[in-house]
Amino acid sequence: MSEWAPKRFWKTTEVAPVDAGFTVLLDGRGIKTPAKTPIHVPTEGLARALATEWDAQEDKVNPATMPYTRTTNSALDKVATQHAEVADMLAAYGDSDLLCYRADHPEELVQRQALLWDPMLDWLDQTFAVRLTPVAGVIHAPQDPAGQATLTREVHALSPFQLAAFHDLVAMSGSLVLALAAARGAADLEELWELSRLDELWQEEQWGKDEEAQAKAEYKRGEFLHAGRYFALATAQG
Repeated sequence: MSEWAPKRFWKTTEVAPVDAGFTVLLDGRGIKTPAKTPIHVPTEGLARALATEWDAQEDKVNPATMPYTRTTNSALDKVATQHAEVADMLAAYGDSDLLCYRADHPEELVQRQALLWDPMLDWLDQTFAVRLTPVAGVIHAPQDPAGQATLTREVHALSPFQLAAFHDLVAMSGSLVLALAAARGAADLEELWELSRLDELWQEEQWGKDEEAQAKAEYKRGEFLHAGRYFALATAQG
């Protein structure tokens, strides 16, 4: 059965337990990824999110309205097959994290970055015993290798489903720290997203909003929020 059938061919959609967790049945048949991998997810909550998307399809299947299915496909067909490479790529953000590169002027922006970003670096230290050092300017300043090794182990410990969502948390925000905070539920997702846009919001205050930039930011915001919700569903127990 092809998951991406152009027309709805089923009448019933239900969640069912399987050995590896849960799956979604369409008229009693399990769904698969585009690469024909059976979709078995680790939690009932995630399976129900998938089922809701499938049940909402009407005459034709529209993948654009199925973000949970899309992320699950990525987890199974892409992330699971190259887990170590993806984890290494994302962990590397910790050595050049957005929150560590600060403005040296104007003073108001310098103070705003310190006020809003320093607490997140403190949270990282309190949670993982890793202290990242902020610097002024954009020239790369390597972080402590031992701390980076700790963060790398944390990312490698994520399941393929978690890592698929974590990829978007990092990529959309540009920050490993903010992604880890989202994954740990350390702050509201909207708040974390706003922190990732601190510099952009400052520019908007000075020069006004650009429609194209606004549209791009809104798209990235949606992807970030979805990734946070997906990570939570892929992690929740019971």
